[in-house]
Amino acid sequence: MLELYHGSNLFIDKIDFTKCKPYKDFGQGFYLTDIFPQAMDMAIKRSRIIGSGSPVVTKFLFDEKLLTDGSLKVLNFDSPSIEWAKFIIANRKRDNDKFVHGYDVVVGPVADDGVAFQLERYLNGGMNLEQLVKELTYKKLNRQYFFGTEKAISYLQLIDE
Repeated sequence: MLELYHGSNLFIDKIDFTKCKPYKDFGQGFYLTDIFPQAMDMAIKRSRIIGSGSPVVTKFLFDEKLLTDGSLKVLNFDSPSIEWAKFIIANRKRDNDKFVHGYDVVVGPVADDGVAFQLERYLNGGMNLEQLVKELTYKKLNRQYFFGTEKAISYLQLIDE
């Protein structure tokens, strides 16, 4: 079993997609990581942004065999790549035809905090895709797990501590 963490300003006892923000790296969904310090950093950041609550890391168990046994439609990016950058661009692009992909779970690197700025530079011709990939690469070890469907989150088991 894989232990996954979600950092926020409150404990998450029920996942509600309507509370998930759109235009994120892998789309509108529930994001987790298997790196506890990364989740804690996100919890601290979220608490500061919201201005209420306190940093909380909610823990879940997930059977990692589900990522490869065909139970779920999964997209995996092992490292930053041109395909990864294009996928992030499609998900973060704010236009009337919101990009929606058909994956239950997407796993891959977190884009750098300056994503919006870098994407704007790329879209305006200020850099090519290879440069964009380099600029979007987060400098610390990181990984995010996007759960985007009810089917996917049904496999998450809350660890109540």
